[in-house]
Amino acid sequence: MNCDVLILSGLCNSGPEHWQTQWQARHPQWIKAAHRDWNCPDREEWVAELDAAIAACQGAPILVAHSLGCLLVAHWAQSGSPLKAAGAFLVAPSDVEAPSYPAPINGFAPIPMAPLPFPSVVLASANDPYITPDRAQALASGWGSRLVNLGEVGHVNVESGHGAWPEGERLLQHFCDQLAQ
Repeated sequence: MNCDVLILSGLCNSGPEHWQTQWQARHPQWIKAAHRDWNCPDREEWVAELDAAIAACQGAPILVAHSLGCLLVAHWAQSGSPLKAAGAFLVAPSDVEAPSYPAPINGFAPIPMAPLPFPSVVLASANDPYITPDRAQALASGWGSRLVNLGEVGHVNVESGHGAWPEGERLLQHFCDQLAQ
């Protein structure tokens, strides 16, 4: 795949069976952004870490984010950083504003609803336990992203049967091809 990718995991990181980890293993030139505390992330710290990871890239990367990582992208885009992203591939964003959201999150709410300053696509599930379809649509609209409804596929993680997730990799390839045009 001919695109520079920066992988952004969500809360608790992506384990060895997660599609992000498997994709990175198949594409060793892709970088995974580091984070100090995957289990209790602080938004300001994580945004600064993302900014440093983007600065270390050769050019403007495509941000491939999962879950809370999608909100990280939205917060980074509003941070005023002079750095650029080529695009964002946002998979299964979490709605930290929902009363049912299970984890304590430091600084991720409210979720920025301004258009992202780069092309983006939100891939959402019809039965994700961390976001409703209507809320996924609202985030995509607010961010100026194209929305892809993946059907009833859970949170698009190992627990929902998405290990290697070849369909997602094909969708990312299509997104990369569109950006190259």
